[in-house]
Amino acid sequence: MVMKLTAVCLVALALFGSFGAAQKPQKPSDPYIKKPSDPQQQKQTFEKDLDWKYPEDPQPEPKVDVPFELRFPVAASTVDVECREDVAHVEVKKDMFGTGQFIDPADLTLGTCGVIAEDSSAQVFIYQSPLHECGSTLVMSEDSLIYTFVLNYNPKPLGSSAVVRTSQAAVIVECHYPRKHNVSSRPLDPLWVPFSAVKMAEEFLYFTLKLMTDDWMYERPSYQYFLGDMIHIEATVKQYFHVPLRVFVDRCVATLTPDSNSIPRYAFIENHGCLLDAKITGSDSKFLARTEENKLLFQLEAFRFQGADSGLLYITCHLKATSTSYAIDSEHRACSYIGGWREASGVDGACGSCESGGIDVYTPSAVAPGVSSIGTGVGVTGGSGSSGSSGGTNAADVVKRKYRDLSQAEVFEWEGDVTLGPIPIGERKISEMKV
Repeated sequence: MVMKLTAVCLVALALFGSFGAAQKPQKPSDPYIKKPSDPQQQKQTFEKDLDWKYPEDPQPEPKVDVPFELRFPVAASTVDVECREDVAHVEVKKDMFGTGQFIDPADLTLGTCGVIAEDSSAQVFIYQSPLHECGSTLVMSEDSLIYTFVLNYNPKPLGSSAVVRTSQAAVIVECHYPRKHNVSSRPLDPLWVPFSAVKMAEEFLYFTLKLMTDDWMYERPSYQYFLGDMIHIEATVKQYFHVPLRVFVDRCVATLTPDSNSIPRYAFIENHGCLLDAKITGSDSKFLARTEENKLLFQLEAFRFQGADSGLLYITCHLKATSTSYAIDSEHRACSYIGGWREASGVDGACGSCESGGIDVYTPSAVAPGVSSIGTGVGVTGGSGSSGSSGGTNAADVVKRKYRDLSQAEVFEWEGDVTLGPIPIGERKISEMKV
């Protein structure tokens, strides 16, 4: 009985062992079945190195030590007096103030008497009066009889403008028997704090106006000028990341205050780049021939407003810039009157409509909108524009970007107003003379 039970137990253990062996995983015997491998990572590389980088911010131009010395005018010896036995004989040079600008004899009288003769070879006007006539006065001193005349110079505005390039003068003419006389014109020395304003358009586009030295090499350190001087002005557009641009001075107006709408005012550039001053007043004001497309140079003969005592001028110009790929036309030009209309780039045909332009057409409704940045030193005002109009009241709305149709192509242009000043214009003196 015991042996039967033992046999049964052995058989059960044998069956259990075979069942456990059947449950144990076996390695694959097929050589074509492979264990999956881990994914492999590779570093990506470029075929060539990247050469792009962020553009650098624009840096201000370094200040240059300009070799400049302000030249003060020397008193002009242009009045000659001869005290004869019974008459006062006065000769006055046509260039009375030594500026190269001839005076109109109708503007100059000896007391109440006008010019009696003209010496063309000596370039003088001749005045002569008996000692007791032409409004003379007699003063008796201890030693002398003194006959006094007043040589009155009262200039009229030039042409149809409201400007004068010589100031009023009262020259005292005294005949002492035998003493001296004195001639002077009472010069005015104004005080000022110079500044210039600069406008910046969108995408690092700058418009600037600068006063330049006589050789056009440097920015002029002094704003002081005298009647008869030539004011050299450089208009510039700094394009930075733009395509090449060409700058134009569309219009300019001179005023006594920074407000370009103030009275009196003198629009010396009008009608899309026509410099009218030479035609109106006979001056030597003109645009210079272009040497760089993003710069435009022009000169303006110094003047004062008739009856204005301050002698200060502010110049406000409306500047434009277009791509150099677009042609110069009747709305984008720089025309000067030099015995006829001449264009700074040689395209004289674009100046044909300058004859139809007038003067001083600035009215509150006609002036382009904008705000000038005004202060001591150089102020930079940034702005961003868009195609079409823009609203708002801050300085960012000063410069606009627009386009016009030209041969079925969109011509983008940028524009802005720049104010330069105050520019003091001093008078010239006539030297003291003795007889």
